[in-house]
Amino acid sequence: MNKPSGPKADPSQDDDDALRYRPSDRFWPYVDLPEEPSADELTRLNPELRKILLGGGDDRPFSVTLVFPAFDGPNYQPAVELAQASTEYLATGTGSAMRHRARFLPSQALALRTLFELVGPVESCEVLIDDLPVPYARELWLPLLWFLIR
Repeated sequence: MNKPSGPKADPSQDDDDALRYRPSDRFWPYVDLPEEPSADELTRLNPELRKILLGGGDDRPFSVTLVFPAFDGPNYQPAVELAQASTEYLATGTGSAMRHRARFLPSQALALRTLFELVGPVESCEVLIDDLPVPYARELWLPLLWFLIR
């Protein structure tokens, strides 16, 4: 015989079912996440989003960032090593979508120029000024930084 689909006649039966069911500890996958973002997560934020979320101005010093993909050739491995030695380095994506992001301060102008000589000819290499694409970044901003090299 079919059970009635309406409310149960015995309300204690619901309590018994609730006591018998206990979710697994793995049921909620986000239990161990901290409430506050880490310093590493904050550095990965887009500057405009960081300003909106954290308020105030950006207290980070002036920087130039080179973003380049994985490429074939003898310059790739030295370029990755130079990028990893930068102030902030981040590798994102895999395969053809992989991008290396290296941020340099003005005091690192020589290292920036050395890396740019390796990755500048790569077609999809980007030069960002304070994490933003700026007109004439390659033609104007980088040569201005070269004047800081002694």
